[in-house]
Amino acid sequence: MWHRFDVTVRDLPLGLLILAGSLIPEFHNHGTQLGGLPARSFDALAIVAVALQCLPLAVRRRWPVVCLALVSLGLAVDQLRGYHSFAGTAMPVALLSVGSHLERHRRATALVFSVAYVPLAVALYRLGSGAEAPSEFVMYYLALALPWGMGSWLRSTRVAEAERRRRVAEDTRAAERARIARELHDVVTHHVTAMVVQAEAARYLTAAPERLDQALTAVTETGRRATTDLRHLLDLINPDHGTEATTPAVGRLLTLVEQTRRSGQPVEFTEEGTPAESTGSADLVAYRVVQEALTNALKYAHGSRTSVQVHHGERDVTVEVSTDGSGSRAPASPGGSGRGLAGLRERVDVLGGDFHAGARTNGGFVVRARIPAGSPS
Repeated sequence: MWHRFDVTVRDLPLGLLILAGSLIPEFHNHGTQLGGLPARSFDALAIVAVALQCLPLAVRRRWPVVCLALVSLGLAVDQLRGYHSFAGTAMPVALLSVGSHLERHRRATALVFSVAYVPLAVALYRLGSGAEAPSEFVMYYLALALPWGMGSWLRSTRVAEAERRRRVAEDTRAAERARIARELHDVVTHHVTAMVVQAEAARYLTAAPERLDQALTAVTETGRRATTDLRHLLDLINPDHGTEATTPAVGRLLTLVEQTRRSGQPVEFTEEGTPAESTGSADLVAYRVVQEALTNALKYAHGSRTSVQVHHGERDVTVEVSTDGSGSRAPASPGGSGRGLAGLRERVDVLGGDFHAGARTNGGFVVRARIPAGSPS
């Protein structure tokens, strides 16, 4: 609740505290003493000098230069009249605030107040009849430079932290965009490729109405699955959506294989072992590996015998998808950019697994992935 108040309200108690301490009789003439002037008892002007030094601290963050000017004026009256009040401790606070919160004309401000200090020091030296050596005025100036320097360091630290947070936010947004792009690539590419292959096959089935109807039904079902997967993905992107999102599981791999078979790709599917109770992100990554590999098989090895092997271990899930290169070498749909395999490698690497994709020695292509289970990444 305290931070909900205006910054002026939050800074005012410090000024009031110093003001109260300065008005205590025991603290009279026990503050800053510059110039060697004899102590003077408090009067009405002393109260004004104390108020000028303390109350402006309420605006030390909102108007730091105004605060420093008023505090400096109060300090000058305080020292020239010989009050030597405890309120002189407000000057380091004002200098710290200027160094920390002043954003523009910092050098000009330092120069103006440094120049203004010279006539004050000369006046105090003359009024004190040389009771204080000039070196004492220099030492006091250097002592005042210390809180200014501390404030400047705090400001630079704050700026560096803000820049770091900005970079982290940009990196997070970039990573999120990349993740969404991978999901869109996996969903759209697979379903669209299957629909293209099924539609191309339907062109040659006009003489067989039953097979043509099956082909068109497969295109319709594929389109509906694409719509469902896209809806789930959009739900994940929507910030108002719940934290529990529906994601493809390894149990849906058989449906994925059946869809590929209906597209004219002969696929052998083998699943061994029992899925662990908690696999983290391994299920989704395994699904995406199989999905992308089957999509590439449809695009670049249409009609080739394809094998999908999934093994569930205690600590990981192993996936291998391979083609034997016996089908058509002509792509069944326009070529890709290689983004899909690169995205799969990133997914597997994030979970600390192993990924390999390349040509087989006897022809064809193979994709292997070992995905550690249980990681929530």
